[in-house]
Amino acid sequence: MMKFDHIGLITDIKKEDESWVEATRVWVTDYSKHPYRVEWLRYEPDSPVTGPVREKPHIAYEVDDLAKVSEGLKVLLEPFEAVGGVRVGFYEYEDGTVVEFMEYPK
Repeated sequence: MMKFDHIGLITDIKKEDESWVEATRVWVTDYSKHPYRVEWLRYEPDSPVTGPVREKPHIAYEVDDLAKVSEGLKVLLEPFEAVGGVRVGFYEYEDGTVVEFMEYPK
């Protein structure tokens, strides 16, 4: 199963109701409150995230098995536990698209 979840856009402007993600040192907005499911990401200068994940927008999908759906894709950011116990990983498709897969706790 792969279901659209949100798009992520990079910003350097502080947004209302941001939440902190320590693992990646980034401020994020709640995409479920945005009418078009947009998540704004504002990275701290010392964030360990580099490359396409930090520089490009991403599209995110809810998946049943993160490991299975990411087979054959280039790993950009190894899977980690985000807010609410959701495991997320960032990958690059062959055309350069940045994709986030989100596996919710069962």
